[in-house]
Amino acid sequence: MTATTSPATSLSADATQGILARLKSANQEFAKHYPGDSAERQAVHSVYGGAHLFKSDSAPKMGQLALRALNEYAPNFVTFAKVLGFPGAAGLPEMLEQVEVLEQQLALDNESVRRGNYPAWLAYTIYQRVTDKLRREAVEDFRIDFEDGFGNRPDAEEDHHAALAAEEVAKGFAAGTLPPFIGIRIKPFTEELRDRSIRTLDLFVSTMLAKTGGKLPGNFVVTLPKVTIPEQVTALVELFELIEGKTGIAAGSLKLEIMVETPQSILNHQGESAIPGLVQAAKGRCVGAHFGTYDYTAGCNITAAYQAMRHPACDFARHVMQVALAGTGVNLSDGATNVMPIGPHRAVEGATLNQDQIAENRAVVHRAWKLHYDDIQHSLRHAYYQGWDLHPAQLPTRYAAVYAFFLEGLAPASARLKNFIEKAAQATLVGDVFDDAATGQGLLNYFLRGINCGALTEEEALVTGLTLDELRGRSFVKILNARRGLKG
Repeated sequence: MTATTSPATSLSADATQGILARLKSANQEFAKHYPGDSAERQAVHSVYGGAHLFKSDSAPKMGQLALRALNEYAPNFVTFAKVLGFPGAAGLPEMLEQVEVLEQQLALDNESVRRGNYPAWLAYTIYQRVTDKLRREAVEDFRIDFEDGFGNRPDAEEDHHAALAAEEVAKGFAAGTLPPFIGIRIKPFTEELRDRSIRTLDLFVSTMLAKTGGKLPGNFVVTLPKVTIPEQVTALVELFELIEGKTGIAAGSLKLEIMVETPQSILNHQGESAIPGLVQAAKGRCVGAHFGTYDYTAGCNITAAYQAMRHPACDFARHVMQVALAGTGVNLSDGATNVMPIGPHRAVEGATLNQDQIAENRAVVHRAWKLHYDDIQHSLRHAYYQGWDLHPAQLPTRYAAVYAFFLEGLAPASARLKNFIEKAAQATLVGDVFDDAATGQGLLNYFLRGINCGALTEEEALVTGLTLDELRGRSFVKILNARRGLKG
């Protein structure tokens, strides 16, 4: 047998040692700035409401109002599907008797109808899951607003509502009626409003902690609006440090979000992307960046008639945010549809609306629902998985749009993740290098997002070949490491 020799190389280990050390240092520095997208839950929306209106049970009450709107303006899944334009909705029956028969079939034998009548299954499933969500967890995130939703009021009045809202949060915390995510939006740190903003922040957080025994509600966050310079974020971080020191809560407990709603927070005076500097100024406390549609478009001199979610100027700003924050773990959120699904006619006590008024109310609500649904779908296609809602009647369309997005993409996403996992596992089994965990985590996050908000069930995710334990572990890297251990 002929002996084999190793191919000759020119570079020794000593020669490359310095190069590899510098490369390692640079790679580690990159990983510090870009740790990758978080596998933790992200809310699909933030409901903004004036601080003067917030109560400890605001979230469940909003769910009741949302259900009332759904029952009044879309009392069955076919009506809802036709209003929002679900795929194949035009072919669904018009007659109520036929709708009821179809609903009974779908309820009895979901899988067979899914195979034979996908549009009906999709419409029915979305409607059922939206209804369940509104009963179970109508609000995922609530932002108690001391800015636009509250306005500029006398100091004594804002002091009063800051303390009162904090007490209501403490009540909800004790009663278990708060949504999974909650926070406050303070006024911007401009020269005119900074003192008022800081006082509100201090009053609210100090009062809340005094009432909760020094405990923060889960996923509590402070939203800083109209950020233009890193120094505003730095100031908020320094205030957090002071509050943490005075109240005795753990250092780093208070988190923040920035609102990107001025052209200057997209590009600074030197023409550079401003967003990385804003996030870096937060020293690891920034968990989200929210786009403000209407202030931003106004800042671009776009007239009110054309200030809308899908304006090309908004797409540009959102894409800049997306590129600047990709891989940083900072969540992105889109803005709000400001056309409310509220009928123009309301019956006075002791009277009822006539048929023309009822029809006009229905038409107005349906148009607003369709606009809201289309805006959310646009955001989702651009990988903005969170947005703002301003009224309880927007909640049915928020969840309908999100659920339709995940359910329509379920089959291709399942096939892609299954194939990806198999190839990754095979690579680790034979000793090949597999270094694309970020793509795998991104695919896994699709299912985690869908399950978290109620769009998908865990069982629907198992067709990917994942186990329940792997799915609940939320980490693609851990899945690969565990499978490598099983196979090795």
